Amino acid sequence: MRTSPSVKIILVRAPAGFGKTTAMVQARLQLDAGGIDTAWLTLDASDNDASRFLTCLSAAVTKMTAPEFPIDLDAAQAANYSPGDIALGIIEKLASHASPFALFLDDFEAVKDPTVLRLVREILDNLPRRGQLIIGSRGLPDLGLGRLRARGQLLEIDIRQLRFSMKEAAEFLRQRRLLSLPEEDLSELYRKTEGWIAALWLASVALEKREGGSEFIARFSGSNEAVAEYLAEDVLARQPADMRDFLLKTSILHYLQPALCNALLPQTDSAAILRQLEAANIFLIRIEGEQDTYRYHSLFAGFLRNQLKRELPAELARLHSTASQWYESQGRPVLAIDHALEGENYERALSLLSLHAESLLEGGRMRLLTRWFDAIPEALLDFSPLLQVVRIWALCFTRGPWDAMELLERSECARTTDPHVLTHVLALRPMLLAMMDRNEEAFELGREALSRLPVSKPFPDCVLANEMAYIFSIMGQYHESHKLLDAARRSQADGASIFNKMYSESVEGIIDLEAGQLRQATARFRIAVGATHAASYAHTGGNAWAGVLYAGSLYEMNDLEEAEHLLHVYVPLAKDAGLADHMIIGYIMLSRIASYHGDIDLAFQTLTELEYLGHQRKLPRVVASAKLERSRLLLMQNNRQAARDELDRANNREVWEQVRRLRLPAQDLDYFALGELRWEIFCGDANKALSLLEAEIAQASGAMRHRRVLKLRLLRALALKQSGDQRAALAQISELLKITCAEGFIRLIVDEGAGAAHLVRQHVVQLQEESSQRRDPIFDEYLQRLLDGFGQSVITEAAETDLPMSATPKGLVEPLTAKEIRMMVLLADGYSNSALAEKLFVSDSTVRTHLRNINAKLNAHSRTEAVAIARRLGVIR
Repeated sequence: MRTSPSVKIILVRAPAGFGKTTAMVQARLQLDAGGIDTAWLTLDASDNDASRFLTCLSAAVTKMTAPEFPIDLDAAQAANYSPGDIALGIIEKLASHASPFALFLDDFEAVKDPTVLRLVREILDNLPRRGQLIIGSRGLPDLGLGRLRARGQLLEIDIRQLRFSMKEAAEFLRQRRLLSLPEEDLSELYRKTEGWIAALWLASVALEKREGGSEFIARFSGSNEAVAEYLAEDVLARQPADMRDFLLKTSILHYLQPALCNALLPQTDSAAILRQLEAANIFLIRIEGEQDTYRYHSLFAGFLRNQLKRELPAELARLHSTASQWYESQGRPVLAIDHALEGENYERALSLLSLHAESLLEGGRMRLLTRWFDAIPEALLDFSPLLQVVRIWALCFTRGPWDAMELLERSECARTTDPHVLTHVLALRPMLLAMMDRNEEAFELGREALSRLPVSKPFPDCVLANEMAYIFSIMGQYHESHKLLDAARRSQADGASIFNKMYSESVEGIIDLEAGQLRQATARFRIAVGATHAASYAHTGGNAWAGVLYAGSLYEMNDLEEAEHLLHVYVPLAKDAGLADHMIIGYIMLSRIASYHGDIDLAFQTLTELEYLGHQRKLPRVVASAKLERSRLLLMQNNRQAARDELDRANNREVWEQVRRLRLPAQDLDYFALGELRWEIFCGDANKALSLLEAEIAQASGAMRHRRVLKLRLLRALALKQSGDQRAALAQISELLKITCAEGFIRLIVDEGAGAAHLVRQHVVQLQEESSQRRDPIFDEYLQRLLDGFGQSVITEAAETDLPMSATPKGLVEPLTAKEIRMMVLLADGYSNSALAEKLFVSDSTVRTHLRNINAKLNAHSRTEAVAIARRLGVIR
């Protein structure tokens, strides 16, 4: 199975029982024999918890990359780690592993959670060339495989390769299962099973001690699952009474361990029975990397549970209760609560939840808590306002603030006088309003809540202080914000709340960034991300808070690769939590990174997803921001009319009036008035833009919004250039670059495209001409980083002689072909050469040949000039 190095993923896909796992095990043995390192993880439904999945995967990868330091983490310990941190750790371990390796993920169809799937895609995207991912699944995983297939990076092994041939079936039944079947019976059984390995195996078990095999084969029929259930029933009926009893009563367990099985069946040697079942191949699967731990094949387990319900319904409650008590005695409350709920022992489940709900809440187990609360009749929660408020917290971060607010208003905890519950409610209300983007209402309600602190619990008290520090900063009241941050830090002196440390540093970093202090903000965001290594309360909201902001700092410094890694980890978590500013910041960065790499389709797709999320979450600012960024992207492609149309669609007056009043992180540099100015500079009246810019700069300076001032001063330099005042433009850019150099701003300038590149390049040329002056090596290095940030194609275009806007283009030397026109359309949309090659299914050299021909026919000297001439001649829009 070790294929071409270009293959990143091998997908073994077929229905249950076609030997996917067997094929993967055989491949692993071959790889091990060939000196290829391997890691294996078998998945189940509980791996839809991102924390659990990533912790188990990290343990498997660590076992492969550093076998001398084995890791054995159970599900309870998974709560102590942040999914984002673990995912990045896995990527780093795989990237640094010097030897070829293969990572096996079996039973992948169990994974449905979008966050887990997104994390797997991130790991796949960053898989080093010497590594391969081998997935076994019943269905087609949602991992964006289309592009990998088109690039030849995907190898698919399906039912056609996995099912037995007639020869293989005969060999299996006669030589491996030692069944003496006539040729006609073999043919009939093969015809009915169509080479389905599980059905052949199950049939062989039933035939093993049966006379009259021909009669059995004649009545053998049905769909795959019906066949499996029929044969499993036949196998179960032939087991000794003690074995049959063991199979039925242990079928309730997700995992089988001797001590746990003994608790369900006292006076039973469960270890011996498990070994016997394993030796007899009775549907028992050993859990990889776990000592003496097994699970039943899912089809067989389902059949056994149905049999248990039919034959011993009174036993179900006792068995689940016993399992719950055993897990509680082992200090594993998650599985203890699981079994209490599966046995419908709600009293026990509520008792356990009362003990552990808050710690699980602080541990970030939002999805788990939501699933549990969904399983409990709502009326039973009326008697516990504390559990009601924990449910609201969990709901807030899994289904959004609207459902959570509705539940809060109709719950008993909304009217509680219990100080323990009240402290949660006081922190919840302003947070829910802020997540709904109702920041001014959150401000008023939060100020009232602050007047009642401290209440009782330091954790929610500190959360309220931090969230109000953030809201005060949005209102521009930095003095109050800093006072609250100082108070929050004093309450964290004992280091008890890692989440609140993350929150405090993140808010402080936002204030620093707005003040233009990029280096200090980056340091704070880095501390905030690092603070959550040992706590995962933050993994749905808190960690996304720090993660997206830190990615933003890395993006600004042009570390696009690392920024993209972080964004793929943290943006899905911000989306789940409904964090408007973080969604806007994250999606816009992902779109710009895709555009930088020449993937214009992905850039627009990302903005469309952001717009859809805004509609879905009832966040009009998110919708307007997606449209505003789409207008900017169209303008960068020189598609002026489309950019104007999209800018008009983005003009939600209520949204932008709110943005004008507040200091929202996502809108510090991206707001409607600035978008209008940018369009006016490049497509309208640059002199008019200059007068408007003076007012904007004065207003931003007065408000101490220094990062915004830097962006506006850059636009002023571009407006001067467009108006024809090249000397003034260069003077402006010269002053600006000295300031941006001190803090290391890159993308603030680079994101303005070819016009900014032209000014920076002219400034570099001017410095070179003044070589008699003493040069600053730090400034020279900064200028080189800026030029590198624009990319070679943009710099090359900036170096070309600009086509005067008033010039009349020459006619076509020769008409463009249909393919050349198609290429011109894509070229106008901003596609890179490699992206053009992929889009048109041609080689890079063919693209270059076409571009040379196009330039010759249009009398153009660069891509930009070719697009401009083609537009004026009406060849393209």
